[in-house]
Amino acid sequence: MARNSVDQRAIEKHMKEIAKGYERAARRNPIRVPVQTEASVEGGATAGRDTTEGDPVLARLLLWLDDRARENPSHFISTARFIEELQLHDEDPDALAFELEQRDLATLARHPYALIPPDVRLTDAGRATIHHLKKRRLDRAARLRYTMDAFHRWLFDTTDNQNPIDPTLFLTTSTAYFAGTEITEIELREALTHLIQHKLIEGLGTDPATITITSQGIRCALAGGSVQDHVNQASTGPTYNNYLPNAKGVIIGEQQNFTQNNSDGVDPTLFAQLAGYVGQVSATLGVSDTDRAELEQIAQDLHAEASSPSPEPGRLRQAATQLKDKLLEAGTTIAATMGVQLADQALAALTQ
Repeated sequence: MARNSVDQRAIEKHMKEIAKGYERAARRNPIRVPVQTEASVEGGATAGRDTTEGDPVLARLLLWLDDRARENPSHFISTARFIEELQLHDEDPDALAFELEQRDLATLARHPYALIPPDVRLTDAGRATIHHLKKRRLDRAARLRYTMDAFHRWLFDTTDNQNPIDPTLFLTTSTAYFAGTEITEIELREALTHLIQHKLIEGLGTDPATITITSQGIRCALAGGSVQDHVNQASTGPTYNNYLPNAKGVIIGEQQNFTQNNSDGVDPTLFAQLAGYVGQVSATLGVSDTDRAELEQIAQDLHAEASSPSPEPGRLRQAATQLKDKLLEAGTTIAATMGVQLADQALAALTQ
């Protein structure tokens, strides 16, 4: 009987063909190894929430990943795609991926080739943070605080020797985002108004309008705290130009105590804010002493009406209109322009 012989050469040739097939497949579809981060401290699902909203690039990345995850829930996604699509070429995709991993916001899939950035997939903590960001971006007070801080720091870092600069350039930077959404021009104007009130920046009468950081603004930046920290620590006095917060958080003039019990459907907040702002910037408008005295008297009358137990809409409208006309006469400085905008906002509130 003939024996069955084994063709060893044929087997070796077949195994080599199989190996080559695996190599070709690996090149087409690189192997990715999911790396599960270690368990974070108790409550880690909320780790990074409070800081992510103030990290404009990381917050935008999370929202971008959320959109991609809706398309492919189980897939790992390249952070390099995020940088390319949003044209954030100064950012490092590796660093962004590692930051997400460190905060337990995403799981990484590392490529066997070190030159390829790791891909990421959201964790439960990442999805919870995204939910928090979507709610947080609707918080107007938080947006304003962030805008003041971000603009003030950008101004300090951008200008040398207190040189003037167009403030709208800030809106073109990657830091002009809060909780992943763009800061609007209206929000920037409101932030500038408050920064001018607190003497951290100064509006210059140029065309187009420019601003410069003040010596006090530089001290605030060097202190390392927030604008609100600086404002809260600043000393206050009884003079008209020292503006103190009233019971409703409005910046007003001489009165330290302001209690409003108003049931007539009129919200005097914007009018009190307008009065305080005009008193603050009146010295910077470049008007005559007579015009300045008249302007400040109208502002005081407006504040008195706004802080009365029952503000009369007609008087509020009359005083606010007079202030607007005076500001228009003062010229087109950024301080005057912002005052006109505040007056328009206050007057518009009466018609709502």
